[in-house]
Amino acid sequence: MLPLVTKPRGLYKISNRPRSVDATLDPVSRRERRVERIVESLRAEIIEGNGGVRIRRIFENPRELFRLELELPELGYQRTTLLDREALDALLAADDVRSRVRETS
Repeated sequence: MLPLVTKPRGLYKISNRPRSVDATLDPVSRRERRVERIVESLRAEIIEGNGGVRIRRIFENPRELFRLELELPELGYQRTTLLDREALDALLAADDVRSRVRETS
């Protein structure tokens, strides 16, 4: 019987391939990919969740910013994200997301 060989704690390589690919991109492309991932994550949580979604405008000048509050009571979870107008419009482009959102300004 062969002895079991285990690695000591703390010696595991952590590999995150999408980030290593992003590291080779220019900063503008990295930002765009990051915003896309955030918007997709929010879209999935809004569609799958049973909680409330609320959007409030918090700044108008020098740049319009919105606060998105997503509440998922079944998980005891609340997510707050700041979005600019472009990211918010991308999120609200889907009809199923727009139907769940109660927008107040």
